[in-house]
Amino acid sequence: MKYRGNGRVPYHFATANMPDHAGHTPQLPPDCAHPADPDLLNRLFAHGRTYGHWLPRPVDDALLMRVWNLARLGPTAANSQPLRVLFVRSEAAKAKLKPCLAPGNVEKTMQAPVTALFAADLQFYDHLPRLFPHTDARSWFAGDAQKDAARETATRNSTLQAAYFMLAARALGLDCGPMSGFDPALINQAFFPDGRHTINFICNLGHGDPQTLHPRHPRLEFEEACRII
Repeated sequence: MKYRGNGRVPYHFATANMPDHAGHTPQLPPDCAHPADPDLLNRLFAHGRTYGHWLPRPVDDALLMRVWNLARLGPTAANSQPLRVLFVRSEAAKAKLKPCLAPGNVEKTMQAPVTALFAADLQFYDHLPRLFPHTDARSWFAGDAQKDAARETATRNSTLQAAYFMLAARALGLDCGPMSGFDPALINQAFFPDGRHTINFICNLGHGDPQTLHPRHPRLEFEEACRII
């Protein structure tokens, strides 16, 4: 495949009438300017980075609860809210998690003040009579006939909620280090043996060391990833 002069691959999703931004589109500025709250936008996006090294600052229970209380407000299908979060902080819990991790993720996770295990509740529908009370939404997912739909809904919406959680964490001053380098079977066996919950991905939480950051990798341009039809 040939590359354009600007280093970008001609992306099949782009349309012919979209402009080539090479040479005249400025790089994203280090700060966002928006009347909503520029400091917050910077914290969430422009200055938000994935951290692998952590400062020795604890994360207390009250802050984790504040993050959750923000994140839970994000929308999910039928208000299903299938995300379950297990926070790994104690030495015993870290020792239990360590053999489940890919080698490259061990040191950063053991150093992190807290690691969130984002799991999906495969029987989330048991809560729907309370969470979505105006119709019998539980019947949409309960039973063997709906098993695949329930798992798909749990996976999709727990991922969505985990993204809300990370943005809420950044908004409240925490840094995040999400990762998928782990053995899901081992994590499920060690932390979710009941079979009702299954790991989605994990995320280290704390206050990152900015001195260890590498330059931000490129992001796709609008015309490479988006279409308007």
